[in-house]
Order: sequence, then C-alpha cells, then structure tokens
Amino acid sequence: MGLFVSEANQFSQSTWSVSELTAYIREMFAIDYRLQDVTVGGEISNFTRARSGHLYFTLKDAGAQIKCVMWRSAAERLFFEPGEGDAVLANGRISVYEAGGVYQLYAERLQPAGRGNLAVAFEQLKQRLADEGLFDPEHKKPIPLTPHKIGIVTSADAAALRDILNVLNRRYPLVEVLIAPTLVQGAEAPPQIVRALQWLDGRTDIDTIIVARGGGSIEDLWAFNDERVARAIFAAQHPVITGVGHETDFTIADFVADRRAPTPSAAAELATPDIEEIRPLLAGYQAMLQSEMQDLIRQKQWQVQTLVRALSHLSPQGRLDNNRQRLDVTLARLDRAMNHRLAQEQGRLAVAVAGLTAVSPLATLSRGYAIVRLRENGRVVRSISHVASGDSLTVQVSDGQFDVRVGD
Repeated sequence: MGLFVSEANQFSQSTWSVSELTAYIREMFAIDYRLQDVTVGGEISNFTRARSGHLYFTLKDAGAQIKCVMWRSAAERLFFEPGEGDAVLANGRISVYEAGGVYQLYAERLQPAGRGNLAVAFEQLKQRLADEGLFDPEHKKPIPLTPHKIGIVTSADAAALRDILNVLNRRYPLVEVLIAPTLVQGAEAPPQIVRALQWLDGRTDIDTIIVARGGGSIEDLWAFNDERVARAIFAAQHPVITGVGHETDFTIADFVADRRAPTPSAAAELATPDIEEIRPLLAGYQAMLQSEMQDLIRQKQWQVQTLVRALSHLSPQGRLDNNRQRLDVTLARLDRAMNHRLAQEQGRLAVAVAGLTAVSPLATLSRGYAIVRLRENGRVVRSISHVASGDSLTVQVSDGQFDVRVGD
C-alpha cells in the first residue's frame, strides 16, 4: 500500500492540467517568430460571420486544413467579400484557442489568390466610365506653365510626398505648396482622398493639384481605382495630375486625370518648369543621404520588430483573443437555447389550446345542442320552471343565435 501511494504522488507531481498544457503550447507558438507573420494559401470552407463582426472559416487544400479567425477590425478593411469556396491568401499569426484546444490562424489580411477578381473589377469600371465619356480628351484641362501654388493630395508621411517636394524645390523653388494629407491605401482611403481633393479644388489660390502615392501591389493601389475618386477628379475645376505607383502601374484615376505621370516625382516635373539643371554633386549627396537614412530606418525597423516580438510574448493578447472567441461561442449557445425554449413553449401552448377546444361549449353546440338564455338578463335556462308563458328567449347554436318567445 505504501509503495502504491508513493508512485501515485510521483505521478501527480509530473502531471499537467489541460489549461497548463494548452497555455504552454500557446507560448511556444508565440516564441516562434516565424509563426507570427505567415501567409497561407487555400480554399475557404465553413465560412461564418458572427454577430460581433468577426469572421470564422477554415482554409484547406487537398491534404490538410487549418481553422482561421479574423477579428472585425481587420474584416472591415477587406476590399472584397470572402465566401465559401474562394481561393485566398491569408496573412497573420498562429496561436492556440485554449478553450477549444486547437491551433488556428489569426488573420490580419485576406486577399483573393491571384489578381483575377481585381482585374475583372478594374476592367468593368474602366469600361463603364469610358462609356460615360470621363476619359475623353476634350475634358482635359491644360496645365499652367508657371504655377504659384500647387496642392498635393497624398499621405503626409509617405516617401512619395518627399519625392514630390524634392523635385519641386529643385525644379521651381518659387512655387508654394499646400498639402492635403490623406490615407492612400485601405478601405477608408477613397473617401479621404475625395475630401482632400475637394478641399483643395474649392480654393481660389491653387493652380494645379497633384494626386500621388508610391508604388505597391494592385491591392495597395486599389484606392485609386475607386469610382468615387475617379468622379471627384473628373469634377475638379483645377487641372489634376496623377502620379500613382511605378511607371508600369495604371489606375482608373490616371485615365480620368488631366495628365498622368508615371511616378510621383514625374508628376512634380509635369507641374513645374525647369529652372536649372541638377547639380551632380548635390545629387550625389542627396543619394548618399537617402541611402544612409534608409539604412538607419531599416536598422530601427529591425530593432522595433525585435522589441514587438519580445512584448508579444508577454502580451495579454492571447488571453483576449480566447475570450473574444469564447464570447462568440457563448452567444451562439444562447441563441440555440432561446430557440429551443421558444419551441417548447409553443408546444405547450398548442397542447393547452387543444385542451380548451375539447371542453369548449362550442364543440357541444356543433353536435346539435343549443344554449337557451332569458333575453332580458342573459340567464341560462336549465329548467322549464325558469320560464313563463310569453318570455323572450335567445337560442345560441353552433353558427349563431336567434330569438324565440315561450307559448304554453
């Protein structure tokens, strides 16, 4: 007996609870930096949008599948509506949903696999606006040769803005610049671009407007393929020059603009005359400074990423993620419970109605019986002693009632 107790105690000291083991596994996922920024391609199945706005789905291929979660804050930035069977690329991090004991991908970004869907949308909008005449040459306004003030619509902290300002300062330092900062990427970018453009266009001291952003993927540039942005450019009273992306990038905004430049820097060149040639030495210093600054930025970015990974290990984010998902599961369970309770009460009501119908006097009347009442007070006549000659009576049958008078 003593040996048995000893072995039991030894076993209990090395036994983990399920919560402890699951939490440890989640920490192992968090420590592996390679799993904190992964992109997974697959086909969507079991797609669900919870009442909270969070998305739950499974990514699968021919050999395996993985559960995925996208919180509402990330889902609101999607430029398309994902659905069952869609082939997508999901970017995010791998962690563990402790309450369910499963590992899953917490997606921050989601895009269709390939560019097919975006290309179709691009061509459809391009054709429709072309049919309306928004691209016709007769609508193009001339660009002033010597502008006094140029308005710029772009991101305030983007490299594109620095490129534009550098070109303007080099080519035509006399020109004034007015910046209307805006987002240039994501679902919230198009309305901000429209507001910034309309604000500049409403001024009387602006000669030319430049709409610009740096290069990127078709998804990064998609705000400039938005119909609202295209129509705002077409409606502008001042000439508009677009410089979006790289030389090979074309957007709907480029076709509507009065002039299209291949890059933001080229847009600045189109907007101003050239006062002097670039000094080679100054260009060399500028390139060296830019290279050193980029090196410094990359170094600082690496340091920041290292600190972020270290902080994520200590962050309560995992617990918060699990609580979010647990809340969705609880809400779903409550919905099912309420529906079950409602069905039960409806069944009880049906039974009660059937019971009342069985004892209802109407059922008796339908079999040929009648209810006789004194007309003056409505009293039910149960005996001949209750009536006298000449009394007025009301006789109720199954489908109505009629009056009679007592004879003998």
